[in-house]
Amino acid sequence: MDPLPYDEQVVRVVHDIPAGSVMSYGDVAEYLGAGGPRQVGQVMSRSDGELPWWRVLHADGSPPPGMEAECLERLRAEHVPMRPDGTRADMRLARWDGVPR
Repeated sequence: MDPLPYDEQVVRVVHDIPAGSVMSYGDVAEYLGAGGPRQVGQVMSRSDGELPWWRVLHADGSPPPGMEAECLERLRAEHVPMRPDGTRADMRLARWDGVPR
């Protein structure tokens, strides 16, 4: 059986991130053992919009450019732990390690 194409692997991981948790682009790549943050971002930019995209952030917990307001609104609605300034997720508390809950 052939392994899934990289795009499908990324999509599966992003779909599996539970509400209230986040991963960085680099976390997704590291979890897959392939690619890097840019490749994950490229896959997500090609997605059909059905991904919970707001759960994948920059390594410092900040939202993707141009999507800040909507991303932060969705993260707060899911009760993602935030940094005191409220502009980014607290990655120490919110990061998902890929282990199903």
